[in-house]
Amino acid sequence: MLSQINRLRKKKDFEKLFKEGKSFKSTFLVLKAVKNNLKENRFGFIVSKKVSKKAILRNKIKRNLRDIVRQNIKDIKSGVDVVLIVLPDFGKKNFSEIKEILNNLLKKAGLI
Repeated sequence: MLSQINRLRKKKDFEKLFKEGKSFKSTFLVLKAVKNNLKENRFGFIVSKKVSKKAILRNKIKRNLRDIVRQNIKDIKSGVDVVLIVLPDFGKKNFSEIKEILNNLLKKAGLI
């Protein structure tokens, strides 16, 4: 589980990310990042009903993404807010494929 200080929760923080953040896209995932002037990183996850109409599957995707971020949080540069937006057909990927896609996207964004 991702710790409380590493979670992005407030609407104004999400709005800042969408307004000022830089976007990086892979085939099934979009990463938006912006500096936050804090010591720690904060992450948010967006999985819409376009990905799956079942909440169980959407929550499973978010849990998998949180777990991957938690495992890599020490390698990620500090002081960044990140939102991960899941695109349709992402639910068909297994955990190892998700991990590889997210790691490649973090490298592409220069966060690792």
